[in-house]
Formats: sequence, structure tokens, C-alpha cells
Amino acid sequence: MTHPDTRISVTVDDIQAASQRINPYILHTPLIPSRFLSEKCAVPVFLKLECLQPTGSFKIRGATNRLLQLSPEEKQRGVITVSSGNHGRALAYTAARLGIPATIFLSVHTPINKVEAIRKTGAVTMVTGDCYDEAEAAAVEYERIHNLVHIPSFDNLQIIAGQGTIALEIFEDAPATRHIIFPLSGGGMGSGIGIVARNQNPPASIWGVSMERAPVMVRSLEAGKVLTLPEEETLADGLKGGLGITNQYTFFLCQQLVDHTALVSEEEIGKAIVFLYKEHHLIVEGSGAVGVAALLSGKVVPDGPATVVISGSNIDLPVLMRLVKEYSGLF
Repeated sequence: MTHPDTRISVTVDDIQAASQRINPYILHTPLIPSRFLSEKCAVPVFLKLECLQPTGSFKIRGATNRLLQLSPEEKQRGVITVSSGNHGRALAYTAARLGIPATIFLSVHTPINKVEAIRKTGAVTMVTGDCYDEAEAAAVEYERIHNLVHIPSFDNLQIIAGQGTIALEIFEDAPATRHIIFPLSGGGMGSGIGIVARNQNPPASIWGVSMERAPVMVRSLEAGKVLTLPEEETLADGLKGGLGITNQYTFFLCQQLVDHTALVSEEEIGKAIVFLYKEHHLIVEGSGAVGVAALLSGKVVPDGPATVVISGSNIDLPVLMRLVKEYSGLF
């Protein structure tokens, strides 16, 4: 897709090149059938297990693709990012493998398990600001002072290309897939998956699912412009945050590529987490479970073979245990 205001584009060729580039650093994640969901939806339903990546989320794809394309001078300067947790962990992990200094800014509401995982990589970890946007503002000033290379968590063409490799694997492993259901927040994954899905013959449709509490991308798509919403507490903490102070790519791409959106409640997310734990023996965070929540609740009804992206596993274990206790009788 080509941005209307620039000659810069992301193509399937870019995504295929990203796949070759990042292959030594990531996992080609399993695609498994879900008998329960297939019976419920009356079509084959598969789960794409990005929760099994080395850092527990799909974010390692885009972060690694960007890091591997830094110049020697940029690598020496070091990198900085703002994250709700998973992108920061992915960037810190791969940067450590490549010997690149990394600084990660997080808001004070980032789950402690995600903060601790980032600290363990050796990255400089700065927890500040009452929300993502406040952490971003602090990071901008820090970046200027220390002359670091900013690597966005989603609004970057190389990040988008890296996330699109998820779809390449889906169509390689399940060529009959007609629908991809994925978590929608900043739009890096949606943009990358959408580019690949549109290139299929016939094109596959994509469904972006967000939580009901402050779903910024969904509300922005409805309004036809980038909005800012106050953050709210949610089980899908990995989907919290705005679209960036100056969104250049993902909002436009999601406008063009996301065929459908759906919103799920906190109760529906909790039930999906427990379903994945009990039915498939998977530990999945709230943001990784929203696609399954949409299927279980009937808010997404695919009319052909579907794949759901299970995007991350980084749930705080006390939260998981509380949910299992609350919803264990349902499955």
C-alpha cells in the first residue's frame, strides 16, 4: 500500500524480505486447530500461536526487522522506544542479542511482570507518566538529550513489514484461510497482515478486535481521523495507548485494509483467557485473547476458514489465577 502523501510504500516483497531477515531470530509459530471454536462457528478455526515467541509476543517480528536495518552509526548511538510492555521487551531482547544499547520508556500502569522482564535484558528501563502519551512525551525529551534512535512500537514501515510476516506464515500453513482475526490497537499488525491478505486470490478479509475500554484505533476509524482517548484499566493492557503524536502510516493503512472491527467486554476477554487455558493449555494475556473473545461471544462470525492471532502470553500470573477461579465452571 502506498501512502497518499508520500512515495513510500510497504509491499508483499518487503514483507517477504523481512521474513528472510528475521528468520534466525524468531519462531515460525505453530498454527493449531480449535475443535471447540470450529464447531461453534461451523467453519475451520485455527489459532496462530504468537504467544510462543521468545519474548512472549508477536512484537519481536517488527522490532527485529527494524533493528537489523540500523546503520553501524545508529547501532552505536543506541535505540529508544515507548511501549505498553511487549514491544519494549521485544526491542530490549533483540537489541541485547545484537549488542545495541536500548532504553525503554513505560507508563506507571505497565504490569510489573512486563517491567521486570524488560529490566532483566539489561536495557535502561524508565517507568514514568500516568499513561502511554505521557511516557512518550518524556521519551522524546530523553531521546533528544542522549541522541538516541527512536524505534516506534507500530507506526514505522519496517515494523509494519515485520508484523506482516505473521500472515505469510498463516497462508503458508493454512492456504485456505479466508479470514484473519487479530488484536487491533496501534495498527502495525493490522497493516502488515492486511497487505498480505489483500494480495491473496481471492483476497482474504481481516477483522480487528479491540476492548470496549478506550479502543482508540476503532473509534478513530469510525471518526475518519486520529482521536485521543483517556486510557482505561483493562485486561487487554497490551492494547492500551494512543496512535502516536503524529501518526504517519498505520491509521491510513488500517483505513484501507481493515475490513471489519469488533469490541469485546472485560468479561468476554476474561472468559477467552480461561477458555484458552483450559481448552488449549495456553497462557494468554488479555490482548492476545480478544480475537477468541469475539468468536466465543458471536461478535465475529466468519463464513469460511478462519485464523485467530493469539498475540501474546505476558499475563500477570495472579490475574490469570483469579480469572481461572472466576470462570472455570464455563468450560
